[in-house]
Amino acid sequence: MSSGEKDYDYEGLSPNAGLGVHMLAGALAGITEHSVMFPADMIKTRMQVFTASPAAMYTGIGNAFSRISATEGLRALWRGVSSVILGAGPAHAVHFSTYEFVKELTGGNEGGSNWISTATAGASATIASDALMNPFDVIKQRMQMHQSQFRSVFDCARTVYRNEGLFAFYVSYPTTLTMTIPFAACQFAVYEWTKKLLNPKGEYSPVTHVVAGGMAGAVGAAVTTPLDVAKTLLQTRGTSHDSEIRSCRGMLHAFRIIWTRDGLRGFSRGLTPRVLTHMPSNALSWLSYEFFKAAIRDR
Repeated sequence: MSSGEKDYDYEGLSPNAGLGVHMLAGALAGITEHSVMFPADMIKTRMQVFTASPAAMYTGIGNAFSRISATEGLRALWRGVSSVILGAGPAHAVHFSTYEFVKELTGGNEGGSNWISTATAGASATIASDALMNPFDVIKQRMQMHQSQFRSVFDCARTVYRNEGLFAFYVSYPTTLTMTIPFAACQFAVYEWTKKLLNPKGEYSPVTHVVAGGMAGAVGAAVTTPLDVAKTLLQTRGTSHDSEIRSCRGMLHAFRIIWTRDGLRGFSRGLTPRVLTHMPSNALSWLSYEFFKAAIRDR
């Protein structure tokens, strides 16, 4: 088989490989992505939380990293990663398999520009995966909090359920969808556009997947940061000592609290670590996904 034929098979795996390949490749990519970038995500959560405690206020990424490491130890930067590992595998499996299925269904694998198909597939994938991932994300952020009492995923889940009910795991789901549907649509559209621009022949090119994935992650993360701040407020409200935050009812109420407390600046809380998290993690996710697709197919 010639090199060109191998390259074509690699990029042509998407419409032909079957659901199982995409699910397994997506699961492995998701676990890899979230595990590697977890400390940056942890810092982002700390910077987004509204707190009156000076010990939990940070002036930047470097300040947060040094203070957390010095006062809580390096292990604190990874607190809650087990929740991500448990949830990210299944969620990313659903995400990538739904993306490929909808993309094929809507003609996205045919020649020419198919950005509408790609964006639709991305949004559909997000609706499905977020329904599965949202409870794990709530647990993760509860464990990431300053002076969190939780050291076990299951202990955290039991406590949240006992004290706040099932609703606590999904109070942020509408906000999550409002944020991640445009994020996913933007991410997939930018990824596919950049990939075609950098690699019009569709040849095997890990560098292309890294650059396209990184750009897609950075753009999507920056655009949706205000919604992410609201999501964090909702997901951590049960740990707050502020009565208004504890009684926050939804996205619009969260927006009002953020505006009242911190004005326009409040909606950019955690912007830098969020972009720095999503740029490399997205690049790694797409690189891992494409690699595992090829590896699984070759086996």
